Amino acid sequence: RITVTFNINNSIPPSADEETQEEQKPDEQEPDLTSTPNFVVEVIKDDTKQTLVLDCHYPEDEVGHEGEEESDIFTIREVSFQPTGESDWKDTNYTLNTDSLDWALYDHLMDFLADRGVDNTFADELIELSTALEHQEYIKFLEDLKSFVKCQ
Repeated sequence: RITVTFNINNSIPPSADEETQEEQKPDEQEPDLTSTPNFVVEVIKDDTKQTLVLDCHYPEDEVGHEGEEESDIFTIREVSFQPTGESDWKDTNYTLNTDSLDWALYDHLMDFLADRGVDNTFADELIELSTALEHQEYIKFLEDLKSFVKCQ
């Protein structure tokens, strides 16, 4: 069983440098804000008591490069095993940071995810869903803020 979780909070990357904004012509349209949340993939097998947990994220320099078919648009940041069925993960369980991981093993982990449907297509669809949810929540926040500060 595969479970993917993500949080839209803080998922909009910071705006472009102010220098770039100053150079922008007044009639140019603002770039669309896109939500690129970190996400966690949990792989649970019925016959084990452990869950394989892969913490993934979208590197800022990779987002928006649609033409590059060979490149992955997300990366695996950390990998760990956690007890199946536990709602709180144990910080004491060994967590492997992929910066120090052999590239061949990293590629096998990416293939493992792709074989289970977590690939570039999934990652693009997650961006679309997250962006839509973030915009919806932003509008609701503005409406709630307006109601809150409205003088009676």
